[in-house]
Amino acid sequence: MSVAAAAPLPLARALADIAAAVDRRFDLLLPVPADARADLYACMRHAAIGGGKRLRPLLVAATADLFGVDRDCAERVGVAIEAIHVYSLVHDDLPAMDDDDLRHGKPTAHKVFDEATAILAGDCLHALAFEWLADPATHADPFVRAELVLEVARAAGPGGMAGGQAMDLAAERTPFALSDVTRLQQMKTGALIAVAVEAGAILGHVPPEGRTGVRGYARDLGLAFQIADDLLDAEGDEDAAGKRLRKDADAGKATFLSLMGPERAREQCRMLTEQAVQHLHAFGPEADLLRALARYVVERDR
Repeated sequence: MSVAAAAPLPLARALADIAAAVDRRFDLLLPVPADARADLYACMRHAAIGGGKRLRPLLVAATADLFGVDRDCAERVGVAIEAIHVYSLVHDDLPAMDDDDLRHGKPTAHKVFDEATAILAGDCLHALAFEWLADPATHADPFVRAELVLEVARAAGPGGMAGGQAMDLAAERTPFALSDVTRLQQMKTGALIAVAVEAGAILGHVPPEGRTGVRGYARDLGLAFQIADDLLDAEGDEDAAGKRLRKDADAGKATFLSLMGPERAREQCRMLTEQAVQHLHAFGPEADLLRALARYVVERDR
């Protein structure tokens, strides 16, 4: 069963539509050249095309819709942010990190190709993301493009996703309190979710002071998403997830679940989801997709 099939309508349609759009764009943006880089491109395509929730591109598109942004612009930015996410998964799956053999129900990139090619494929997806963001085809306004590049770089770097991953590795050696785990996940998972939401507002020329609501939504959604992931890792089905589960428990790492217990974690997840929805109080039906996405985070099975 697909991710879209597990979600309520019309969210299921939106998830299916954005997944198809992202795959089409990756297909166009990553043609395999007839030279010695063929395996590199094939590796990028293997990692980027097919599978995944495509949550981040949908968050860009759904937020951009609030501000009347052209869907083509939103999809281009969504694909760039998804490229950052995919590169992080390719590197996370390597033996030096999580050492995973399966991702989205198929062999990981380094298993299909080799470790060196997988590392380079991740490097290239990271670089291409910024190339796509900076391309005038993404948005006519150079100030919008520059802000997108700045915010995505912040979300992906040492103050965001990569820094959070470094903390995650340290968590295998050092006892973490709940505050440490919260900060770790706000960086590792939350930062890229947050910038996907904020990117939609940036595309709509919304000034920073006008983004309070969507920022609050993104912050609470990011934490709810990770708590739900912890619950799925402990209680989910590996066939449905398409990846190895219960890794954190095996590594002895502190998580929301291990520190709070399943019932309290579920309650916290529900509370954060409702808080995320409340942050959208200034919007009407045009924000219903964002509201549905927040609630889906709690209910999904993968």
